Amino acid sequence: MRQQLNGIHHITALAADAQRNAEFYTSILGMRLIKKTVNFDAPDVYHLYYGDNRGTPGTLLTFFPFPRAARGERGAGEASSISFLLPTKGLDYWIHHLSSNNVQFDVSDADSQRVRIALRDPDGLKIQLEFENSNESIDPWVGSLIPTEYAIRRFSGLTLSVHDLKPTVGFLTTIMRFSRVDADDNSQRFDTQSDHPVLITVHEDPSNGHARMGTGSVHHIAWRITDTDLQEEWRAAIKNSGTRVTDIVDRRYFKSIYFHEPGGTLFEIATDGPGFLIDESPESLGRELMLPSWLESSRTRIETRLPPLELPNHAETTRIQSLS
Repeated sequence: MRQQLNGIHHITALAADAQRNAEFYTSILGMRLIKKTVNFDAPDVYHLYYGDNRGTPGTLLTFFPFPRAARGERGAGEASSISFLLPTKGLDYWIHHLSSNNVQFDVSDADSQRVRIALRDPDGLKIQLEFENSNESIDPWVGSLIPTEYAIRRFSGLTLSVHDLKPTVGFLTTIMRFSRVDADDNSQRFDTQSDHPVLITVHEDPSNGHARMGTGSVHHIAWRITDTDLQEEWRAAIKNSGTRVTDIVDRRYFKSIYFHEPGGTLFEIATDGPGFLIDESPESLGRELMLPSWLESSRTRIETRLPPLELPNHAETTRIQSLS
């Protein structure tokens, strides 16, 4: 029997302006820019990775910034929102922090155990901060403006928007081996049944138009697996189900396979290793543009075409202090 997927590895979305993106996620959400590289399939575009102090799988939100791209249109066939887990004791702090930085948000009860802050990033990506009592060990970014005791822990959930529940529900239970936990008229919810559980809500709206990919859109959801041997088992199972799946692709910091769930959202299964410390030290993560060996010969051309990107002052200052 295949090993269960261990929650989310990373989520990748699209942005417009790289500098604005970096300032929001480091200064407002308190995430660390742990890798500044390029889209290996389109090296004139940054690939920015944000996460905890060392880029632990499950904390990683990544972006492709396309300066001239149009704003995405919400609809069926996409992940319409993503959620992070935070400690309950940080709720008042985050309300004050977001208000002080002129970030619009709404507060609501997610359920009997969680309070939720809903907001959007500068490109319109819907983000939910879910506050609940949690004793999970974390590795928070010491350079963050957010106190470590209130820091984002990891991903806690996402919502898939579909025209028809049945195909996606069947795929999540039969192929992905997620467990259904509850349902209502238009939605069903699933648990990844992993050490780092994620709640997946599948919402049906037959009248909804198809999503159009653009800035503020989620590009794909990557699920977490330990190594390539287990990844091969998953690839075989997905292929045997009749779903088209790629060969294993080398993404330098992890290995990946890609496929679409029946509702249209692009899924990935990514390995934990080799990780983000293969080309930078823990102290210097995210400071320099890192390129894979096959792109190093084109570094000058790539750097010329990429827009300038500077770390916020507080991030750079803290890094210098940590090295002294």
